[in-house]
Amino acid sequence: MNHLLILNDPPYGTERSFNGLRMAHSLAKHDPDGTVTVFLMADAVLCAKAGQKTPDGYYNCERMLRRVLTARGRILMCGTCMDARGLGADDMMEGPTRSTMDELAQVTLAADKVLVF
Repeated sequence: MNHLLILNDPPYGTERSFNGLRMAHSLAKHDPDGTVTVFLMADAVLCAKAGQKTPDGYYNCERMLRRVLTARGRILMCGTCMDARGLGADDMMEGPTRSTMDELAQVTLAADKVLVF
């Protein structure tokens, strides 16, 4: 099954992106033959910012994205949203790729399930 998760909220301050990333990893783990794509848009593009430092015992979105990537998931980042926040490729962690609304439309059409956080 093709799963698409669209995240909108910032990495910290609410738990929506946290919960979306938890779900993405769980889907990848429990559906090894499926595909998991996470599309980061709006403030969620900050989830892929490199060098996040969080207190011990607190979740870290950068590490959570790595877990999704390790489970063969794909992470896409809205390029327009990155530009609006002054984020360039050098600001981001390795693995996620800059994307477009056209690519989001294609991934949405190909998805069996779409979850929005």
